[in-house]
Amino acid sequence: MKQILSYETAPYRKELEVEVLEVLRDGNRVYALLDDTILYPEGGGQPCDHGWLSGVRVDDVRKQDGEIRHYLVAGEVAVGKVLLELDWPRRYDHMQQHTAQHLLSAVALSLFGWKTRAFHLGEDVSDIDLDVAEPPAEDVRALEDEVVARIAAAKRVSTQRVSPEEYDALEVRSRGLPADHSGDIRLVEIEGVDVNTCGGTHVGMTSEVGGVKILRVEPQRGGTRLSWIAGDRLRRRLAQHEARGAELRAVLDTGDDELVNVCRLKLEQLAAERRRRRLLEERLVPKLVEDLLKGEESFVERHLDGVEAGLLRRVAEQFGKSAAERVAFLTCLVDDRALFTLVQGEKGGLDLRETGGRVCEILGGRGGGSGRLFQGKAESLSRRSEALAFVEKQVRDRA
Repeated sequence: MKQILSYETAPYRKELEVEVLEVLRDGNRVYALLDDTILYPEGGGQPCDHGWLSGVRVDDVRKQDGEIRHYLVAGEVAVGKVLLELDWPRRYDHMQQHTAQHLLSAVALSLFGWKTRAFHLGEDVSDIDLDVAEPPAEDVRALEDEVVARIAAAKRVSTQRVSPEEYDALEVRSRGLPADHSGDIRLVEIEGVDVNTCGGTHVGMTSEVGGVKILRVEPQRGGTRLSWIAGDRLRRRLAQHEARGAELRAVLDTGDDELVNVCRLKLEQLAAERRRRRLLEERLVPKLVEDLLKGEESFVERHLDGVEAGLLRRVAEQFGKSAAERVAFLTCLVDDRALFTLVQGEKGGLDLRETGGRVCEILGGRGGGSGRLFQGKAESLSRRSEALAFVEKQVRDRA
């Protein structure tokens, strides 16, 4: 007869005296085989439990080759009787999420006929994939409201094992048994709501789930994926959102009711400022290029205070179109980042990749470009004069 392990029969048990049967190696990982366990092995959409075996951290539990392997982080465990302890906050979180998933799947089926294709209990957010395409928003809200009502109703959650014959006679929600399954079948029942095949861990009453919130509704392979949180995750997320909201209210100097409107106004003001700057740049670029083209010098340089990277490039490009044999070295500072540009006219005659590469070495930066334009950035312009002298010599010495 198949042994029923303690994680199935006693989901609230936090420690258990066990016997270490063997300590083995799987590549670089060490794992222990026990005579019993309260740690759930990963499977059925539920992550594994963590815990401690004789004080040594267990960070992975898996069913493999007919055995349950408890993978150890570090340290040694001797064969014999030891204490196995459960990482209870992680376990209880999984219990809350898993029961919430059963409620969501059951109510989606009973209210709308939506079947669950798959689910995943994530570290932060969990997902359910349903066989419905583009469900109406009001139906999704109705699903959430009904699940919250079932949680508040404090329905009993229980487990039982039935024979294949008994199973066939029951009305059970199931996505099917594993192909290699044999023997009794484990059922999880939420009183008056759902009976489902499941090997995972669950809370004892629906009220322990606390609440459910559907965060996202997205298309998924012809169906729909619902992303949601439940239990203590809901409380933590609310606290995070409230903290962010308080910070936003302080920064924007407004209350909750006006927060969205103030944010929208600020974005509109930023957009208007960008348009204004663009118009100014359109007027400024020709003037800067005209200034660079004054005189007959074959090489010119400028440090342009207060300009942005895009304007620097536009000035360089316009200069290059008008400069013929002339070369320019332009620099600016943007948010404490040093930017530089080398540009030459059609007959400039320099290998800008080579020249620009050397400037990068001098300034301690990096960059790239073509035969007419080279752009780079550096931590500072403290060695600008040295880079300038190098480029000027290259221009003098060109063939």
